[in-house]
Amino acid sequence: MRKALGRGIDSLITKVQNNDISGDMVQKIPVDKIRPNRYQPRRNFDEASLAELSGSIKERGLLQPISVWKDSGEDHYELIAGERRLRASKLAGLTEIDAIVKKNLDDEQKLGLSLMENIQREDLNAVDTALAYRQLMDKFGVSQADIAKEVGKSRGAVSNTLRLLELDEDIRQGIQAGVISEGHARALISIPDSDKRREFYQRIMAEKLSVRDVESFAQGFHTARPRAQKAPRAGSRRTPEVAELESSLEKILGTKVEVCPGPGPQNGKIIIQYFSLDDLERVTHILKR
Repeated sequence: MRKALGRGIDSLITKVQNNDISGDMVQKIPVDKIRPNRYQPRRNFDEASLAELSGSIKERGLLQPISVWKDSGEDHYELIAGERRLRASKLAGLTEIDAIVKKNLDDEQKLGLSLMENIQREDLNAVDTALAYRQLMDKFGVSQADIAKEVGKSRGAVSNTLRLLELDEDIRQGIQAGVISEGHARALISIPDSDKRREFYQRIMAEKLSVRDVESFAQGFHTARPRAQKAPRAGSRRTPEVAELESSLEKILGTKVEVCPGPGPQNGKIIIQYFSLDDLERVTHILKR
């Protein structure tokens, strides 16, 4: 078992924000003096979106300053957060940009602040978010529970996001580029056969398959199907309430959940799927808490 580093997100962020770190200020700095963020989770920047933001900056100016740090004795700044704003400002022809300047940060503080600034942004895609989670875990020994608490999500949701890193590289790139949705990706990862997974990835794009289409196919790998389908019972239809309950349970457990109403209004069963022994252990741990 990997030895934890003994510090969670709370202590990490407190270290960045405490009163010992001084010199924060907003000032105009040359855009050509700003280096990219070495810990930037975002890998893809939509050109059309950048052009739209650039036009807005030309018309109204930059509404929110970027964040940078500057080491003593250095003549350059390094970006913490705001790469889209920086790129769009350059596209708009600006030579200077408003920036919150942080000073006297050590490498640990730089990494922690950069990751937290970025993963709390709602427009970060799922794969880039997972890469940021993984950096926090690997660099600091931060637990999934601590990450979930900080970003306001369930531990199951964080775990489910991390599982996307198990997908083939081209599929991960498809998520980053917005070619397929996060829902499609979650369904794909439940297909254990790599060739079938890649086949369905191609079909999603070619045939515009829905998330439900992929989920139905994936279920065939894990569920023994009866030879003859029985007619559904009157009380067993999937209502909007059942669908909402399934969605809530899936977010908590980080896996596929099926709620099956019984013949009466007060009975039925819940099917919780797992796709590996590690997955089973994770789900069991959540249920025992």
